[in-house]
Amino acid sequence: MNSLVEKIADAVLYEGYILYPYRPSAVKNQQRWNFGALCPQSYSDAQGGTESWTMQTECLVQGGPETTLTVRVRFLHLLLRQVKDAQFQTVPALEVNGKLLQTWQEGVEREVSIAAIALNKLEARPVRVTFVFPASEVIEALSDETSGATVGLLVRQQQAIEGAIEVSATAVANDALKVTVQIFNHTPLSYPGRQSRDDALMRSFVSTHTILTSEKGEFVSLLDPPEALREAAAGCRNVGTYPVLVGEEGSRDCLLSSPIILYDYPQIAPESAGNLYDGTEIDEILTLRIMTLTDEEKREMRGGDERARQILERTETLPLEQLMKMHGAMKSVKR
Repeated sequence: MNSLVEKIADAVLYEGYILYPYRPSAVKNQQRWNFGALCPQSYSDAQGGTESWTMQTECLVQGGPETTLTVRVRFLHLLLRQVKDAQFQTVPALEVNGKLLQTWQEGVEREVSIAAIALNKLEARPVRVTFVFPASEVIEALSDETSGATVGLLVRQQQAIEGAIEVSATAVANDALKVTVQIFNHTPLSYPGRQSRDDALMRSFVSTHTILTSEKGEFVSLLDPPEALREAAAGCRNVGTYPVLVGEEGSRDCLLSSPIILYDYPQIAPESAGNLYDGTEIDEILTLRIMTLTDEEKREMRGGDERARQILERTETLPLEQLMKMHGAMKSVKR
């Protein structure tokens, strides 16, 4: 994956991960993981189908006998970081040796790949891959630096998740194939009707998206298909995701199927100093707002999440010329 595609895919993966004011106590950070969340099928059924457990991408590929397809499915696997006090009770926050530690959900990057599928063989026989990521638990004792006494615990837990990816192809007009990629969350869940959304999320795939790459073949833009393939493009059924061309303008060897609506060849703004996880705001406004946070607010931001800490440190050391680049930047609108 080239660097341009990687930056776009990472922006999708972490969109909404933590929002300004970048503190766990902020109301807008209490309800998270709203993009591309695929919960266990049993939980979806118990909710009457209001929560998604599957995602489907359909796109068009033009190629020949030597055309191959690589499919990469990426998502976040949630990790619960619990802070426990000296009585080993879970608490929202605990100060240890001058640092504020907070209970919080983090995301661990996961990827499942299917490499170099021959497109002509895919038409005859779908490919199905299953995957499992096991449960884990890491316990860290928190000790007072002066007395050496244990004052609490830091517990990091992940629940096991499992699923499947199925890729198939069907011939359509003008030597093009319609490729279908389906993602399923088959994670077992006890008493699904009694589980909260937070419980289900610990067994979900979050910010799920798909990257398709073709060798000796070309993807067709579904937003602006050629006249001969307009009907075939209109027949593509995408569920919970929106496929667009990515990479250098005009290239057609890579497609990103994102849970966030994008246009063909999306780009990261060149004046951006780094990810702020909030595509609805502009960098300058968020940067200036971070600069005006109180010392206590910055302390909470620093202790809440490693990525929030990186935002704060980057902002506090931002050169003036970088800040000025954000000011008054002109944006063109694609039509």
